[in-house]
This record gives sequence, C-alpha cells and structure tokens, in this order.
Amino acid sequence: MKYTQLGRTGLKVSRLVLGTMNFGPQTSEADSHSIMDAALGAGVNYFDTANAYGWGANKGRTEEIIGSWFARGGDRRDKTVLATKVYANMSLDDGPPWPNHDRLSALNIRRSVEASLRRLRTDYIDIYQFHHVDRHTPFEEIWQAVDVLVQQGKILYAGSSNFAGWHIAQANETARRTGSYGLVSEQCLYNLAERRAEMEVIPAAREYGLGVVPWSPLHGGLLGGVLRKEREGGAARSTAGRSADALANTTVRAQVQAYEDLLGKHGIEPGEAALAWLLTRPGVTGPIVGPRTAEQLESALRAVELELSEEVLASLDEIFPGPGPSPEAFAW
Repeated sequence: MKYTQLGRTGLKVSRLVLGTMNFGPQTSEADSHSIMDAALGAGVNYFDTANAYGWGANKGRTEEIIGSWFARGGDRRDKTVLATKVYANMSLDDGPPWPNHDRLSALNIRRSVEASLRRLRTDYIDIYQFHHVDRHTPFEEIWQAVDVLVQQGKILYAGSSNFAGWHIAQANETARRTGSYGLVSEQCLYNLAERRAEMEVIPAAREYGLGVVPWSPLHGGLLGGVLRKEREGGAARSTAGRSADALANTTVRAQVQAYEDLLGKHGIEPGEAALAWLLTRPGVTGPIVGPRTAEQLESALRAVELELSEEVLASLDEIFPGPGPSPEAFAW
C-alpha cells in the first residue's frame, strides 16, 4: 500500500479509502468484518463512514458494525484512521427531525459525536466530517463546538463533504480568525465522468491545504465496465440509478463505449483504471471505494499499483474532457 499526508496535516493515510456505506444494507456483519480485516491486512488504514449509514430504520447500523469489529480486539482501532460524519436527520422513521437533531448546531454536533462514539465503541474519532454545508449555522459556532471536542480528545480533525469551493474558503477563513485549525479534508463527487469539482472545489481545497477524497469513483458503476457486463448479462445493479440515467444519453453511452474499448485494447480493467486515474490527479489523497465483496476489494487494491501510461491518460482526457482551469473555463 502507498501512503500520503492528509492535506496539510501530519496524518499519514493510505491512498485508498475504505468506504463502509454498504455495510449493513448490502453486506452482512460477518462479511463486513472480513472485508475490514482484509483491507487492514493490505495496508488500508483510512476507513470512512457516517452516522446515517444503514439508512431508514437502520440508521447507525454501519457504525455499529465497525464498532463490533473494533471490539474484536487486536490492534484494529489503533491501526485505523477513522472518519465519520454528522448532519443527517437521525430520526429512524425519516420523518421530520425533532428540533436540533440534525444539521450543525453546536448542540447537535455534541449530541452526534457522543452517539457515534457509543456505536463505534471508541473514545475518539480521527476525522469528524460535516456531511453537508449548514446554511443556517455560522462557522463561528461550528468551530467553537469542534474546538471543545478537540480539547476533550473526542475528535482530532474536522473535514467537510459536498462543500462548494466558497464554503471551504468561508470555513477556513473563519477558522483562521477564531484560532481554529479548520477543515483538513473534503469529500466530493469526482471521477472521470464527473469532473466539475476541478472548477472550484479542488482548487479551493488545495489552496487551503485540504486533502481531496473523491466519492463514487466509478460514478455509480458507469466506469466499472458496465457495457461489457450488460453484454454478458450481469449488469443489473450497475445499470440502476445514476448509471441507468447516464446510459440513456446516447452521447454518454458512446463515451463509455470508447472508454471500455480503449482499456480493452491495453488489457486494463475499467474499474481499476478509473481508480488509478484519480490517484494521478493533483490534490487527491485517495478515492473512497465501497466494496460489497472481498473480490471487489481485491480489484481496488490492484488499482493502487496500476501505472497508467501517458498515452492512456491523454486518451482518457479526450474521452472525458475536464472543464479546464478556473476561472478561464467559465470566464473565457
């Protein structure tokens, strides 16, 4: 496994991030434990989750599965850089939240940290992430709450997820004024087929020293060999949701076909190429992979060692062109 610093911090993390969103809803507790053991054994030390994972009546279930894995002992917790998130309505029936039971008020941050610590069976969270920007809570209040938790030893760093570039700037300029450390990471939707983050989010993250952690690196399966699987009759899940909507567009379908043809010519698995491409991008710490099976984890691990040639990288840019540098991309 290869490692890098998380943004401007001294924290060393693996270049592959184990996403756990499928643990519970898609993957049993036993299989989830096996995947985490395999990931840690392969050197993956960066695990990502969220308080809402498990979804619906099972919100919090994913954190519980991770907690039961930690409770098995050994050096599991000690070797893991643990990231979880706060913002969601944690009402189990998905009804309207009771006041102060969602978003980023100081009260909900404090309450949510305590609940996550109980479910995770740990006494601290390495990276506590804001799952969404809160348009109703000032960053002065958020940083005050974060600083108290850092002083108590309950969290070490704060990160963001799904922030706009100006939110990153606003958050860290406020942190600078108040003497807080500020955001150290940003999780954003970023992959070959969805490169809008290059316009402002990634430049802002790099300017303020945040590590970029892309989620949905295969764009909901679109970049994982979906057309080949479709021909082979095994793409039922891959052609659902975001992939199905995208493939209904003939231009996108042609792009995906060109992508698969290119990688087929070079003998490269599409999903592994999509991950390897992200690892070449400036500012990217590592993509989040969410394996449902041990085989999917093994494929993701191979991507870390995959070196894409300049020819392949140039061809990928031709198939999925990025927006170009900001502000020129939208100004000229």
